[in-house]
Amino acid sequence: MTMTLESAEAPLFSWRLVRDSSVPLAQQLADKLAGQIEQRALRAGARLPSIRDMAGLAAVSRFTVVEAYELLVARGLIQSRRGAGFYVQASAAPVEWPLAQPAPVERTTLDVSWLLRSMFQEAPPGGALSGSSGMLPPAWTDPEMLASAMRRVARLPTGYLLNYGLPEGYLPLRQQVARLLQRDGVELNPAGNLMTTGGVTHGLSLVVRYLAQPGDTVLVEDPSWFVGFANLAAQGIRPVGVPRGMRGLDLDRLEALAQLHRPRFFLCNSVVHNPTGHGMTARVAHEILRLAERYDFMVIEDDTYGDLAGGTPIRLAALDGFKRVILVGGFSKLMAANLRVGYLAAAPEHVAALCDLKMLNGLSSPEVGERLVYAVLAGGQYRRHVLRLREKTDTARRICHERLRALGLDPGLLPDAGLFLWTDCGVDAERLAMAAADQGLLLAPGSLFSPSQQPSTHIRFSILLMQDERAWDRLARALAAVRGSD
Repeated sequence: MTMTLESAEAPLFSWRLVRDSSVPLAQQLADKLAGQIEQRALRAGARLPSIRDMAGLAAVSRFTVVEAYELLVARGLIQSRRGAGFYVQASAAPVEWPLAQPAPVERTTLDVSWLLRSMFQEAPPGGALSGSSGMLPPAWTDPEMLASAMRRVARLPTGYLLNYGLPEGYLPLRQQVARLLQRDGVELNPAGNLMTTGGVTHGLSLVVRYLAQPGDTVLVEDPSWFVGFANLAAQGIRPVGVPRGMRGLDLDRLEALAQLHRPRFFLCNSVVHNPTGHGMTARVAHEILRLAERYDFMVIEDDTYGDLAGGTPIRLAALDGFKRVILVGGFSKLMAANLRVGYLAAAPEHVAALCDLKMLNGLSSPEVGERLVYAVLAGGQYRRHVLRLREKTDTARRICHERLRALGLDPGLLPDAGLFLWTDCGVDAERLAMAAADQGLLLAPGSLFSPSQQPSTHIRFSILLMQDERAWDRLARALAAVRGSD
């Protein structure tokens, strides 16, 4: 005969809850009852003791029993019947959901979608390695920095969770960001010149929608971040590339294209350019702003990797005072990729219009993440974390630069900062990327970093993930395969 809890209290309660365990009492109680249900000691339809009776049997408070029962309800093991109590579910056996198998990544066409799908696929142990990702390796992150901030946020009153946050974003965070920017020479008022976004990509999307319409022409650096101009093309906006090499932007070409196309804006990195890693000189920065005034276009300054630069780097926003510059930045790259928290800095009239657009697209941004980022910034840990990262990336960049040269590749001038080396491989980059994929190494060919998508011999190598010896072995085999077929 199957026993219920009410008919077999002693056998079922021969165990005891552990008071000094790190596992909460409610979780312990729920796990014990779940075991009885899954082992069929409690059959479907059996009634559990009332909350008061279970509290007495387990020697815990009624609140603990309520929490344990709710855990079991959430797991689908029991159900609550109004006025009658809690009963074991008819289908109490755990449901085994089939794991979704990702579609194989097609490698016949190496486009931006292919690269993004490949980067975001979870590779099995010993599977594909990424030699181009901008993600920090886990060993270089600071989980305790985030955990400490989460504990501080968890102790705050939780009333804000029940409401929408401000469209402009959490004010203390904006004030803290303003202090960081002011320290780098960017003068602004956090109440009028700043708003938060769901990361840099979200911020750039808002600015693009605000400044341009389908059919418009805009200027981007060539090479530049592939997601940026892929996003433009997806919105029906035509990106035209302005050549940028190791020694800077081609200013003559910028003026010629501005005169020809009368673009709505120019999208660029002034600090730690992606993918070359180089910064912008004061002369180039002043000339960009002069041309923006002369040919009446805005400048979108992407500051994704700016925190990796030491000293006081040249920022267009600092020189311009937000007359024609909109600055976009964030914290996901260096703090935690899952924290989608960024910001826009612009003239008050632009911030107001961008906030309206933000509300139309998603009302407000989640305040929990913004409070967490604020706690990290205000506590001083982020500054120390960035200083450590600069040291690590400086060392890794130098080592990676030397090893690429040893393979017969040309990584050019060693950048002062950043996570990438823009390297001339001497062979067609798409062929090399496909050969590397056959070896289990994901590379981003240079054609993806140009709006024209023209063939290229360049590849953007990540200095971080290329520290894995397996990646170097796979790259060497891929190079041998491509060179041997020439």
